[in-house]
Amino acid sequence: MSVWLQVFLLGCVGACVGGQLNRAIYRWAIFHPRSISPWSTPPQNAPPRFWYDRIPLFGWWTLRRESALHGTGFWLRPMLIELMVAVSFPMQFWWETSGGLFPYGFIQPAPYILSTSAAVHLLLFCLMLIGSFIDLDEKTIPDEVTVFGTLAGLVLAAWFPYALLPNPLPEVTTTSPLWLVNPWPDWLNHWPGLLIGCACFLGWIYAIVPKLWRPRSGFIKAIRILVASLARYAANRTTAITVVIGYLFISTVWWMGEIRWQALLTSLVGVAFGGGLIWAVRIIGTLALRREAMGFGDVTLMAMIGAFVGWQPSVIIFFVAPLGGVFLAIGQWCLTGRKDIPYGPFLCFATWLTIEGWTEIWFRGVMHVFGDLGSLVPGLLLICLLMMYGMLTFWRVLAGKR
Repeated sequence: MSVWLQVFLLGCVGACVGGQLNRAIYRWAIFHPRSISPWSTPPQNAPPRFWYDRIPLFGWWTLRRESALHGTGFWLRPMLIELMVAVSFPMQFWWETSGGLFPYGFIQPAPYILSTSAAVHLLLFCLMLIGSFIDLDEKTIPDEVTVFGTLAGLVLAAWFPYALLPNPLPEVTTTSPLWLVNPWPDWLNHWPGLLIGCACFLGWIYAIVPKLWRPRSGFIKAIRILVASLARYAANRTTAITVVIGYLFISTVWWMGEIRWQALLTSLVGVAFGGGLIWAVRIIGTLALRREAMGFGDVTLMAMIGAFVGWQPSVIIFFVAPLGGVFLAIGQWCLTGRKDIPYGPFLCFATWLTIEGWTEIWFRGVMHVFGDLGSLVPGLLLICLLMMYGMLTFWRVLAGKR
């Protein structure tokens, strides 16, 4: 198959996928789900829809007749989203299959490894795109994105370990994913590793189930309310089945051992570390500002991202997100005049930057930092969080004096 034919077919696939992403953006919205997509059931008072309304890109032009229902120019954003996905699919696939994630001169893996890795990253980008636009519209991120995405990331890590970001080493001629610990210690292949993996999964389950936490009632009473809410909301059939299936899956992969277990444990720790890092920011920001500083959807979103990339890239994304957020916030203010800042799109943008610049960021950047100071990274992050608490507290006090 010629290169141009591949580009054309991938572009067509991307346009079709973009149409379904638009459908999810409008239907998965939590507060205001809408039937704007031509693939959704039209509103009762909408004019008749036709088969050609579902043609990617062109269909949005024909749906301009529904402007009276959805607002002037409503069709422009979804059309641009489909165009962006149609262009991005062949570009990302070509870039990754050409060895974009590896330094120049490094021996490339087999083509099927590069192709499958590109497909996994495209799935991650699609999930992040849905979450970002819903977050921009409503400042919420639905569980349909984060829960499904986390489970997909865990399964894909076990099924195809090379979906994790690579750890290219000049002295090694074969490809190795970026594991939880490099080099991999043998004790993680035994029962301590299984306990770590099960604990990470249980922590994620605790994060996503409904619960109540009311610290103003006092610590002891808040704990009682928390336990009662967990007993009421979490002790249901769906949660129990999820936990049982999850533990069976983790135990089976651990029993299989070798590279699949290494990838799954890396993904599980990425879930716990990524989500826990943003959760800590949420708690500290709330304590310092004395109001909710960040939505919990950002916590589950970062847990999903950690399932795809592991804990080391999650640290990089954590520091890159505020820098990328500056440009997005300025663009949002210029285009819409909005000053509120949903943090989910910043995390997604930082994830995209990290993957696209992986060679420069990891191989020529922080790889030696994690190698030499790997055990100190959690402590350094704790110091950063404490500094953030002091800075936000100072800002709150200063703002109160004005």
